[in-house]
Amino acid sequence: MFKKILFPTDFSDVAAKALQYVKQLREAGGREVIVLHVIDQSNLELLSSYSTIQDYLSIEHEIEKRSTDEIGFIGNELRQLGFTVTERIEKGIPLRVVLKIAEEESPSVIVVGSHGKSNLEEMLLGSISEKVVRKAKQPVLVVKR
Repeated sequence: MFKKILFPTDFSDVAAKALQYVKQLREAGGREVIVLHVIDQSNLELLSSYSTIQDYLSIEHEIEKRSTDEIGFIGNELRQLGFTVTERIEKGIPLRVVLKIAEEESPSVIVVGSHGKSNLEEMLLGSISEKVVRKAKQPVLVVKR
């Protein structure tokens, strides 16, 4: 039923909990997982206004390296369970990127955590997961804290 799963992650504790649900979907016919991490472009732009070019490039490189390491770890865990895994790291506005990838990949389900790392931002602007629920064409499984 859920052959192809899109798993957007910000590497938060709630995303780790959502990953456990992704793993359980193997028993419900899950075969393929697209693990997606979006490096928030607006955070990078804010950083660039307060940093020298050298500092900005160094920090951006560190963010990309950590993202690659984290997503690789998740991908390996899922492969050990028998999933086919695609790892994607994108830059942009997280909601837009998640919806774009969902459109491109046509997953059977999107699995997201209810809250990300930036709880204050989510309270002020509305959570990304809530907006994915409203705007995605696919079913969305939201995992609460």
